[in-house]
Amino acid sequence: MFEIHESANLGFSAGANTYALGRPGYPPDIVDWLRIRLGLEKGKTVLDLGSGTGKFLARLKQTGADITAVEPVVAMRDVLVANHPDVHALAGAAEAIPVSDASMDAVVSAQAFHWFANERTLGEIHRVLKPGGSLGLIWNVREESVDWVAALTRIIAPYENSVPRYHTGLWRNVFPARGFSVLREQRFQHQHVGRPGEVILDRILSVSFIAALPDAERQKVADQVRQVIESHPVIANQDQVAFPYKTVAFDCVRVD
Repeated sequence: MFEIHESANLGFSAGANTYALGRPGYPPDIVDWLRIRLGLEKGKTVLDLGSGTGKFLARLKQTGADITAVEPVVAMRDVLVANHPDVHALAGAAEAIPVSDASMDAVVSAQAFHWFANERTLGEIHRVLKPGGSLGLIWNVREESVDWVAALTRIIAPYENSVPRYHTGLWRNVFPARGFSVLREQRFQHQHVGRPGEVILDRILSVSFIAALPDAERQKVADQVRQVIESHPVIANQDQVAFPYKTVAFDCVRVD
């Protein structure tokens, strides 16, 4: 049995299908980043750590590398396997990665590292990387300079409490890390285009601490999100909307 943060376990177990529908993919430019910064290509090995429902796998596949996905939440892993039967998917946790020493050319974690940003995790990543191998950390971050996106954040913020989040920056406290080079950062513009019910409503309902709420409270959140969708002049009465994101990517190298 893996130790998983309660909010992640409850929320992602209950909302795996909503996560798969509501979360954006990743911009095409990230493929060049994977190839250039992480050296991924045919013949290389890469571990997708905290793979979830496999949202990042489509971009990893474009590099031609041999992919192993590790995900501890059963419901998320089941969706991953159903959508990506060609990927080697393992039950495992960041603090106990079920692969051999020095077996990976790269480890990536998309939308997940904040859940397990600790020294034990970095020790495991160091163990499974080949000398000179790369670690890549990627997040899609809501573009809150857009007023209706900021309104969505105000709806969910009261429920956040101490749940690990990218935006708090606490994940950065494990860097600089022994055995790794300095983190480098790159940013990309991104959009998730689709029906409002998926790219906005399902996106908000897939947030871990919202998905973990009791039904009545989650319905309250959903009603507030629908009110934003129906009343904001930019997105009201639209069959398709573009949810704006910035994608932030960090990389470093195993140096010993």
